[in-house]
Amino acid sequence: METAFLQPRCDSGQISVLQLTDIHLFAEESGNLLGVRTAESFKAVLASILNQSMPFDFVLVTGDISQDYSAESYQRFAHMIALLRAPVFFVPGNHDDGPLMYRMFSNLGVNTQRHLVCGNWQFVFLNSEVYAVPHGWVQRSELSFLKECCLNNPHLHTMICVHHLPLLVGSRWLDTQTMHNQDEFNAFVARLPNVRTVLCGHVHQQVDVMQGAIRYLASPSTSIQFEPLSHNFSLDLHGPGWRYLTLNIDGTLETQVHRLPQGRFIPDTGVEGY
Repeated sequence: METAFLQPRCDSGQISVLQLTDIHLFAEESGNLLGVRTAESFKAVLASILNQSMPFDFVLVTGDISQDYSAESYQRFAHMIALLRAPVFFVPGNHDDGPLMYRMFSNLGVNTQRHLVCGNWQFVFLNSEVYAVPHGWVQRSELSFLKECCLNNPHLHTMICVHHLPLLVGSRWLDTQTMHNQDEFNAFVARLPNVRTVLCGHVHQQVDVMQGAIRYLASPSTSIQFEPLSHNFSLDLHGPGWRYLTLNIDGTLETQVHRLPQGRFIPDTGVEGY
């Protein structure tokens, strides 16, 4: 198991993290997802993050970097994310080509390690991708990897990063595209005493739920947003977003979601799916 090690910037051991998710870049820079040019919305998100000047130790990208599985989209992402001048870690999403990502990113400045230790926290990056279908599934080998990380580091608080949120969100159409073995996943992680947080993407909306002792978080996309609690496919008009997390040495965390102003990137709300 290859592990990345980072030292927290803060002398107290507190860790600051930036989460980005569901970027949906195309091979062509002008690529359009339901009315939003995703390279432009991502560029605007990065500019706002830089303007905020909020410190973070590293960046977690929770999947769907690409929309079209293309090598060019990953090259574009690596070039753009380099503006943040911070270590970047990722998990594949259902619109990604996981094997291609791992082959390419090591040569493009994006970390490909699936285990990170920073201060008294560890971050385990799991693959829920089922190639070319919307729903997710975490294989037994992935759960075994997670268990190994936790058993080998019982003194570390654990954050699991995975694309598919292993919870229902109350939208009939979106809940068919969840992690399909979420019951197995949640029962498994509940038995690991040092798991504090599961950080996800995929649902294109803000989620913050406690289930037992574990906090489940999902975040807005840097591109289009899904309407919460919608019966059928529906887009939300809130702006592209991102999340900051502050991880404390006692295993607790604080987090805030930020968005671009509403109306800057307007999706085509007349579509019935994608």
